[in-house]
Amino acid sequence: MARSDFRFSYPKRVRYSEIDAQAVVFNARYLDYLDIAMTEYLRAAGVPDPGGAEGLAQFVIARTTIDYKASIRLEEVVDLCVRLVRAGRTSLTFAFEFHGHGKGEDLRALGETVQVHIGADRAPSPLPDDYVALFERYEGRSLRA
Repeated sequence: MARSDFRFSYPKRVRYSEIDAQAVVFNARYLDYLDIAMTEYLRAAGVPDPGGAEGLAQFVIARTTIDYKASIRLEEVVDLCVRLVRAGRTSLTFAFEFHGHGKGEDLRALGETVQVHIGADRAPSPLPDDYVALFERYEGRSLRA
């Protein structure tokens, strides 16, 4: 995907605690970055409870893939980009990319994460139509598969 395909991005500065012995971001931290990006994306889209603490919409991660393209270094600022690609019956599929801040197509990592909506019994549950509509308004397009 082109950087311009992402309506949402969030700048994140790399801190010392996030790097490894080579002074680059430790691979497991990319999931932390994705978590930050997802929370901020949900806020931007207007989700009233992005952390799910009040039970408005509970999700579990079904799958996440990451392709590492180039290192991210200490003190560097990266743009964490997220886009909702598809809404299925019970799941949401998001694409994400991390780019050097303000550097256009300076791709550092990309991937996809699938989150499954669950009910009180913790079993997959159909996505509420009003929840999907919130994202369709934000993304400006239909998301149903």
